[in-house]
Amino acid sequence: MKREAQKLFKYLRTKPVPVNTREILALERTKLANERTLLAYIKASLYLLLGGLALLGLDDFQSIRWLGYVALVVCVVFLGVGVMRYIVLNRRLYKWHRVLFTDTIPEDQDKNKEGKASK
Repeated sequence: MKREAQKLFKYLRTKPVPVNTREILALERTKLANERTLLAYIKASLYLLLGGLALLGLDDFQSIRWLGYVALVVCVVFLGVGVMRYIVLNRRLYKWHRVLFTDTIPEDQDKNKEGKASK
């Protein structure tokens, strides 16, 4: 039974993970959260657009027609703020991505150089 478990474990082994795996995974989670936030801004903007158009389309409520125009303006502003926040955070994340991966790349290159030199 123990041998079978060892054989199975041999096939489940993965390559060693880099030292900064925790930071890399945190960066990926932040990227996904950034995309989720952008989608939330888009969804809220679409709701404001639909609400504004509905208020403008109602003939019985001429006294609150201004609210429809306000909703349309807020819709555009909301979408703009969401896209700008996404772009700014995406640029920051790209910089962090470069920092994290430049720390790991020289180690790999040094190991390759040592391996080639010893051969």
